[in-house]
This record gives sequence, structure tokens and C-alpha cells, in this order.
Amino acid sequence: MQLGRLRTCLQRWSIVVETPGIAKYRDFPAYMPHSQAGQLSIKCHFAAKRHTFMVITDNRKAFHEYFIEERYEAGLVLQGWEVKAIRAGRIQLKESYVIYKNGDFWLFGAHISPLPTASTHITPDPTRTRKLLLKQREIERLGGKVDRSGYTVAALNMHLTRGYIKLEIGLAKGKKQHDKRESEKEREWQREKARLVRSESKRG
Repeated sequence: MQLGRLRTCLQRWSIVVETPGIAKYRDFPAYMPHSQAGQLSIKCHFAAKRHTFMVITDNRKAFHEYFIEERYEAGLVLQGWEVKAIRAGRIQLKESYVIYKNGDFWLFGAHISPLPTASTHITPDPTRTRKLLLKQREIERLGGKVDRSGYTVAALNMHLTRGYIKLEIGLAKGKKQHDKRESEKEREWQREKARLVRSESKRG
């Protein structure tokens, strides 16, 4: 995508641009620095509220494995090198999971790759356990569901909200095998519909 088209999309709050990439911008202000625009492919969406929301990475595996019943936004306790790496898109949630332990929720298995420019004075641990920051009432509600009702908590995506790194988590129930097959059929149908629309557009 050309930077000029990207800037036009941002300034007009339109839904003109959609390109594959590691990030999607939603509900953003009308200006983005050149550095961010050059580094990230984006998806522009129209929205009424003026606040920044950028998805850095999605965990599609969670939606294949679970039914998501409720969603929550959590902060994370991060080290400086992790913040820089996440902002550069060097984060994977595919093998991650969330556990409830000692009255808090923790993110296990998320892989953050340090930047080549990371300080030599630190020893990065790409998969270290990271504490999640939630309101006390959210912790109590989710903890009760996990302890007593057979639910689990899944990491759904990592994103920026008003410049802060956040993790979207979901209160989840595991899918049975036939549920997974139905979900796969639905995804295949959606892909087929998109292919048919593209074919019709070309013929038109």
C-alpha cells in the first residue's frame, strides 16, 4: 500500500483500505506517525468514537478450541524490552494459555521475540509467565467461574488501546469434536463466499 493512500484513509475515517498484515487499526485519530504507518499493514474502519485501538496479534486457535462467552480487557506486567518488541509485532499467542493462581490471572506460553537492538545488559526470556492486571470484581467473577463452573480463560488477542498494550481474554468453554467440525465448515463457507464475490467482481 502506498503511504499516501494510507494517510488519506486515516484522515477521512473511511473503510477504503484493507491489506494483510500483522495489525489492524480501528477507531483511531486522524493522524498516524510515518514510522508506524511504514512498519504496519493496517485495516481501516469507520467508528463514531475517537480512540485508538490496534490489534497486534490474534489467537485464532482459541476460537477453534473454545466457545467464547464473555470478553475482558486486561493489562499486563511487562518489561521494557517486551513493550518494544510487542509494538513491533514480535508476539505470538498461539500456544499461550491463561491460568488462575493465588488470586491472580497469569499468561503462560506467549512468545515475545526480543528486538535485535535489545540491551545486552538484560537476558530476555521470550516465554516467561506474565501477570495480568484486572479489576478486583473481574478477577473474582472469572476466578469463580474457573473454580466452580468448569470454565477456562483464553487469550484472544493483544492490542493497543490509547497507546497502552492490552490483552483481550475470554471466558471460554471447550468445544466438542462435532462443534469444531461445524466451525470449520462455517469458515470454509465464508472463504468460498468471498471467492465467489471476487469472481463475480472480475466478470463484472
